[in-house]
Amino acid sequence: MDKFTLVIGNKNYSSWSLRPWLLMKQFGISFEEIRIPLYQAETKAAIQKYSPSGLVPALIHGDITVWDSLAICEYLQDLYPSLVMWPRERAARAIARSAAAEMHSGFAAVRTHMPMNCKKSFPGKGLNAETEPQVARITQLWRECRAKYGKGGAMLFGDFSIADAMYAPVAIRFTTYQVKLDAVCQDYVSSLLALPVMQEWFAAARAETEVLSAFEPYTQ
Repeated sequence: MDKFTLVIGNKNYSSWSLRPWLLMKQFGISFEEIRIPLYQAETKAAIQKYSPSGLVPALIHGDITVWDSLAICEYLQDLYPSLVMWPRERAARAIARSAAAEMHSGFAAVRTHMPMNCKKSFPGKGLNAETEPQVARITQLWRECRAKYGKGGAMLFGDFSIADAMYAPVAIRFTTYQVKLDAVCQDYVSSLLALPVMQEWFAAARAETEVLSAFEPYTQ
């Protein structure tokens, strides 16, 4: 099989980059990583060498380029059907896909007012009339998935799945902004962020030197 190359942005800030990176690491899929710092003068041209959308992430596999985070995850599941990236049971798989798609297309206020930042802590910042209903919806979804499908493990559907990869940046956000969570959601966040591959991501994020003001709205 041709080798994989995953093009990503800054690990401290790029939530979309984290998702396929985390999935591939968690399932032991080897890849070469190309990290392109975002919001620099040369960023657009550098990304466009790899991604037709001019955005990250992008997965290059032979003569195929997949340039959307959820599409990358689906492509990998197609390539590795023996790896359980979606729940095997049909109903659970449908709910997992729905949850992942809702994250992929929704929660714009959380993205805007609570940008991902792995290094900083902004207690209480970003919570407002726009974000609070979205936080409530996310935590409701997590509780429902854990209650109905999560009995076999610590993730949303028991074992780690694409749904967890999609919500990992949210878990980081809730930690950065110290969102008050119920016990079920806090246990999920703690379990997800404690994964060795997540710790690998955090270590790399801490080593980055770029400071992007677009992701630092609450830095004094």
